[in-house]
Amino acid sequence: MRNKGWLRWVVSGGLLVILVLAFVFIKKIYPYPESIATTGANSGLNLDVEPYKTPEINEQYDVIVVGGEPEGVAAAVSAARNGSKTLLIEHRDGLGGLFTYGALNFLDVSHDINGNWANQGSFLEWFKLVDKKIGFDIDVAKDAFMKMVQDEENLTLSLNTTLNDAVMEGNTLTGITITAEDGKKKTVSAKRFIDATQDADLAYKAGTPYFKGGADIGLEDRKMAVTLVMHFKGVDWAKFTQASKDGVFGGGEVHGNVAWGYGKFHRVYKANDPMMRLRGLNVVRQEDGTLYINALQIFGINGLLDSDKEKAIEMGKEETKHILKYLKKNFPGFENAEIASFPEELYVRETRHVLAEYQLPMTDVWENNDHWDSIGFGAYPVDVQATSPADYGFVVSAPEQYAIPFRSLVPLKTDNLLIASKAAGYSSLAAGSARVVPVGMTLGDAAGAASALSIENAVTFRKLSQDKKLIKELQTILKDQGANIYPFNVDFPYKGEWFYDEIKPLINYGLIYGGYKNEYPVNKPISEGAFGKLLSNGVKHMLPDQIQKFSSKEMNELIGEETDILTRNKAAQMILVLNNTVVAHEDAWDVAVEKGFIDETLQKRLKTNKKLQGSEGYYMAAHVLTTMQEKN
Repeated sequence: MRNKGWLRWVVSGGLLVILVLAFVFIKKIYPYPESIATTGANSGLNLDVEPYKTPEINEQYDVIVVGGEPEGVAAAVSAARNGSKTLLIEHRDGLGGLFTYGALNFLDVSHDINGNWANQGSFLEWFKLVDKKIGFDIDVAKDAFMKMVQDEENLTLSLNTTLNDAVMEGNTLTGITITAEDGKKKTVSAKRFIDATQDADLAYKAGTPYFKGGADIGLEDRKMAVTLVMHFKGVDWAKFTQASKDGVFGGGEVHGNVAWGYGKFHRVYKANDPMMRLRGLNVVRQEDGTLYINALQIFGINGLLDSDKEKAIEMGKEETKHILKYLKKNFPGFENAEIASFPEELYVRETRHVLAEYQLPMTDVWENNDHWDSIGFGAYPVDVQATSPADYGFVVSAPEQYAIPFRSLVPLKTDNLLIASKAAGYSSLAAGSARVVPVGMTLGDAAGAASALSIENAVTFRKLSQDKKLIKELQTILKDQGANIYPFNVDFPYKGEWFYDEIKPLINYGLIYGGYKNEYPVNKPISEGAFGKLLSNGVKHMLPDQIQKFSSKEMNELIGEETDILTRNKAAQMILVLNNTVVAHEDAWDVAVEKGFIDETLQKRLKTNKKLQGSEGYYMAAHVLTTMQEKN
């Protein structure tokens, strides 16, 4: 009997170990490991938020934060906790911005290389207040932001307060003019300022250099789709969940109170307005049973124009009515659904990008690069949204983890100012990942702490960004506040390959992208059509001012069938035509070499008129485009 008991104990213990290991494995690979653990009514949390009272605004503060977005809350709280008398101004009547007024309540979260939340600090503090829900209740979120602010005695919050202008002394920002809640205009000064607005409004008024849209890659007029989030009531969640499992519209993943997927919508749903499209749904079910859905794309909208945004909201409202009729007929669970409300604001993905001491390039994201002045991590996929009904956007890459340098918060030209928002010092492509709010709140933490540190040490932000000792001190402060910062070294695809260094411009200009798998077709034959498109797009992105010089007519005449595999000599012919030189097929290679469009590496690799692999085509295109760029 003793032996049998011992055997049962061993078997039971073995099963327990297997279950534990299975749980650990699932937790590691599941994209939202903590989101389904808390689906109750906020676990009975009492946020104990006091009614807002209009404050007395002083004439002078240590730090002024403009913008009550999540990033602004993080910045103001961080500054206050580090001993700075801080003023946070917000033009709305509450906090949370995009989350609470744009109704974007489905979090874009990611994990670091150790499986922990990539962004912690104030984001994790707020996340716990909303019960660690990936899909959070909007009213709870608003209260959570307010509680974080009210808990800081060094922090003054002024709602319904409009930023009018920046007060400058040369290139130094010294104050702002505002219209307070009582309608009175006043000037308020501070030692340091943080711009946490979605569109870098303070930086713009201060004359800080910036670019719009994708201007850094030749696409200034690029307008990513904006979104009006839909809000429905009366949806039968049980039927909705079953239909999702049964594969309706391609099926969806349902976990706790969130759901996503339904990829067939963009093909089968026909919008009333040709400038709109319904893509796959991101769904959040609130505690009151209503559903918020992020899925409606509205095209051609300039997010910097109030008139365009107002137009888009009206377009979205009308289309939402049409969508509801379609869902009632075609999606089980929506039979009795109604529109519950409309958000006050749009979700605008891209407007201004501020030029900074370090403009985070796309290659930093691709290469999972660390930085000596890291203030936190990004790890979200680089998601470039569609710009018209004719395209569906694309994913440039899915990084494991990359560092955000403090220098990317320090704008060029303007002193006394930090940027803590999606408008910070990123390239337009890198912003496809770094623009998500959890990263923005990490920037806010750093901006608030850096403001206090720079005041204490009587140094400008620019000097601070160059001082390794002070940056180390800043990192220590942030770690003490719960930030996730540590040195790391992560490899990346094609590291050390013969072609990689040469093709970096193709990555940084958005000419090639690896998707979620981080793969380029470098080991597959490249077609004439693909190479021709790479060259023509390369001119558009890398030489936009010179585009009129290059004719595509002769280029198109050179290209055979779209599937024809590219040869060495045909590639050389196309390169020469791009540079307004027409030669015979058999002479093209030698002429291209003579003109400097073919370097020694390619000369050694391509000694015969062979068919080219993707790596060789990429290398050749990158080299000629870079050469053309240098000549112009």
